[in-house]
Amino acid sequence: MTHVSKPQQGAGRSAITIVQKPWGHEVIWAHTDLYVGKVLHIKAGQALSVQYHDFKDETIHLLSGEMIYRVQVDGKLVDQHLKAGESYRNTPGVIHQMEAVTDCQVLEASTPHLDDVVRLTDRYGREGTSAA
Repeated sequence: MTHVSKPQQGAGRSAITIVQKPWGHEVIWAHTDLYVGKVLHIKAGQALSVQYHDFKDETIHLLSGEMIYRVQVDGKLVDQHLKAGESYRNTPGVIHQMEAVTDCQVLEASTPHLDDVVRLTDRYGREGTSAA
């Protein structure tokens, strides 16, 4: 089920949004005008698109599992293999991709640009879109 809520205004309980993805699902647990907090649940063997963001600045933290984390360096994707407890920051324009070796839980903190995704390649046929 995909549920999109408006950014929270003021103090209080936060709405939780679960967004189904072809690679698993994400739980948006914080969404304000200044930041977004997510937990990505990526199934073993599944991968997010090779992508970049025009405005979104994000840091991911691998809570559990093991992943291949590819980042473009000198024009080619380089594996920054991540293990549980490691983090990686992507600033706007950095091409990157996550692929789960095992089931993974990834904590993501970012600017609130949820629709700022430019997909270069995608095994699920979503190239060039910013749709779920």
